[in-house]
Amino acid sequence: MIQGGMTHESLLNRDWEYIVKRLGGAQALEQSARDTGAFLQARVVRCAVDLLRLIFAYCLGDCGFRLTTAWATSMGLVDISAPALLYRLRQSGDWLSFLIDQLLNSAAPKASRGRLIRIIDGTSVPKAGKKAKRESNLWRVHSAFDLPGERFSYFELTDEKEGETLDRIPIVKGEIRIGDRAYLQPDRIAGVLEAGADVLVRGRWKGARWRDKNGRPIDFLAMLRAAKSGRIDRPIFIERKGGPNLALRLVALRKPEKAAAAARRKARRDAQREGYQVSKGTLEAADWVIMVTSLPPDAFSTEDILDLYRLRWRIELGFKRLKSLIGLKGPPGFDERSARPYVLVHLLIILLLEPLVDGLEDSPPVLAAA
Repeated sequence: MIQGGMTHESLLNRDWEYIVKRLGGAQALEQSARDTGAFLQARVVRCAVDLLRLIFAYCLGDCGFRLTTAWATSMGLVDISAPALLYRLRQSGDWLSFLIDQLLNSAAPKASRGRLIRIIDGTSVPKAGKKAKRESNLWRVHSAFDLPGERFSYFELTDEKEGETLDRIPIVKGEIRIGDRAYLQPDRIAGVLEAGADVLVRGRWKGARWRDKNGRPIDFLAMLRAAKSGRIDRPIFIERKGGPNLALRLVALRKPEKAAAAARRKARRDAQREGYQVSKGTLEAADWVIMVTSLPPDAFSTEDILDLYRLRWRIELGFKRLKSLIGLKGPPGFDERSARPYVLVHLLIILLLEPLVDGLEDSPPVLAAA
């Protein structure tokens, strides 16, 4: 079994045999490496399995090209120069993407397992260099995390120019798609609904053009103030750019005072950091968890909706594995031909490790996580 983070020493014998087996075996790796152009001839590197081992050692270690090649020579894996390793890494992007897709497809939930819950989110790592830092250039990992399987089911790697959209990840008919505030995108939500799925998305009081059934604007803050019970569950409409107003269901819940105070402090800090004055309305709305959904109230109660959104914490745990257990961080170097494979190796290894990781903390209550 693979325990903890991957190191040069852990890429030996039993651990490596496990990885090769999970990826379909040596023959399958040889074929996919040739098909994608990562490994064409057995010259310095004897086979695709050795090449993959070398790439893992560089990407998952902290030794750089020269020390990685020294390690490979000392253990009799391959006698290769640092420039030659860099060249091999740059040719491996399509192969690594293929291996990730292969693992994701093998773990896809079966229809007989019931309704799929799919949590959509993204994470990012910075690109290397002062210029990239100055311009906020980064690598963005778009992800889906499926329940009850507790597994990532989709990865897409882009740069900062590609935004997070609710319909980026292929839609499975009948799924319940859950997203945070970034995914309150009316026209994208409409596309997901038209494809036969349901949505549950976190909202902001000013994050949409809220309308009543007659198309008139809703005073959102006045609606929150009028909810003496601290709960709202009612029909609502959101204005779209590309079609008629979108009919959804608004579910809102007042947070406990401790969570509300923390949300107000965060709103003030964000405003100070960005150089603007936080509005009274934003501070007032910070006391609430605001969600919209297409799930009908006769099948999903208010409590059901809150419990479903609580599950969004699962993908946060998945990202925690990527950045702590696996050590995903910004790739070294400036060339995207080597940076992309570096990130893909980390995505691949989390898929290999997921079946071995258990005992993770329970999800926190929705209000505590808000």
